[in-house]
Amino acid sequence: MRFLPMLLLLIALGPNGAVAQSRPLTQAGFTNWIDTQLWPRARAAGLSRGAFDRAMGGLRLQTELPELVVRGSDQDAQTEFRAPAAYFRPQTVAGATRGGQDMAQKHRAALRRATQATGVPGHILLAIWGRESAYGKAAIPHDAIAVLATKAYAGRRSGYFENELIAALQILANGQVTRAQMRSSWAGALGQPQFMPSSYLAFARDADGDGHANIWSSVPDTLLSIGTYLARHGWTRGRDWGFEVIVPKDVSCALEGPENGRAIDQWRAMGVRRVAGKSFPQNELRGQGFLVMPAGRYGPAFVMTPNFSVLKQYNNSDLYALFVGHVGDRVAYGMPDFVTGWAPVVPVSRATIRKMQANLVDQGHDVGGVDGLVGTKTRRALGLWQRAHGLPVTCYPDAATLAALGR
Repeated sequence: MRFLPMLLLLIALGPNGAVAQSRPLTQAGFTNWIDTQLWPRARAAGLSRGAFDRAMGGLRLQTELPELVVRGSDQDAQTEFRAPAAYFRPQTVAGATRGGQDMAQKHRAALRRATQATGVPGHILLAIWGRESAYGKAAIPHDAIAVLATKAYAGRRSGYFENELIAALQILANGQVTRAQMRSSWAGALGQPQFMPSSYLAFARDADGDGHANIWSSVPDTLLSIGTYLARHGWTRGRDWGFEVIVPKDVSCALEGPENGRAIDQWRAMGVRRVAGKSFPQNELRGQGFLVMPAGRYGPAFVMTPNFSVLKQYNNSDLYALFVGHVGDRVAYGMPDFVTGWAPVVPVSRATIRKMQANLVDQGHDVGGVDGLVGTKTRRALGLWQRAHGLPVTCYPDAATLAALGR
């Protein structure tokens, strides 16, 4: 996708109701869109013409970015669904743990203040910081305005990115950061916490007292901002995020998910127990918990608290939230690796997963969206379908299930 000057892009329907249309992937078309469509929106949002021109003047279309939509293409048809085990490679987890332990010592005071202010434990803040930007060491290489403008003009979710671009322009107009300092990922996520601009406006905080919420180079600001995000999304003080468990065979993996939540003491009464002979903390027994089995019966299982769902507000992925919780526990308590390992699973493309999901939907199951990802609702639907068709209930797209549903 590095040389596309003559192609047309199909702009997907965005969440703000933008009409899908074909747009030429040329600098002239991009410049015309900025002048005729983006400027009226920016003006309506309260930006001055001068501020707009300073931010957008001379902007170039970034045709090398991923997730631009080329007409007639199916860019993830051959993309392989990433098996859960790949998210927890030992070297990745170990590196994140070592980095978190180092940063826990180096930034003890900032972590303590952020925890006191938000109620979010410092080891959770560290784990998110580590996952998002390698504790501030990862490169943040892109011009955020150029990225957001390109994706607003030519991205899969053009409406979403147009809203984020307007938010980024407001950040600049407010003087929180200079145009040169506003660096992002290829997706437009800002700074060390990787906030989208709208999240910056809502949750970024000044912790070091310099009058600016600087999530690019200030560690105290970064940690307090992450904590504020989680607290504002419902983090419950005094509760953990989850516990690795053993789920007996007579407890169906199709009971996974918040919709099947119940008191942790009830899970215990059903035979669900913590690994390694540990007990659930007494203060957690009456609290709500729910099963999460990222690889169905082919991997470790967990009873999660509502705080796990808060972690998913940061990144809507079971594996992301599990990584954060697991690394945080290793940083704070020296926890070992998961007791239950990840069994080998069948490699499968996202296109095959989508076909399988569509077949389940046709049969009346809720898979949470035909997106090529094996999330909680898809796993639960698979378990129910497997049980109804006399297959082993694994809640995962194994070979037998794919032969019947996904091909």
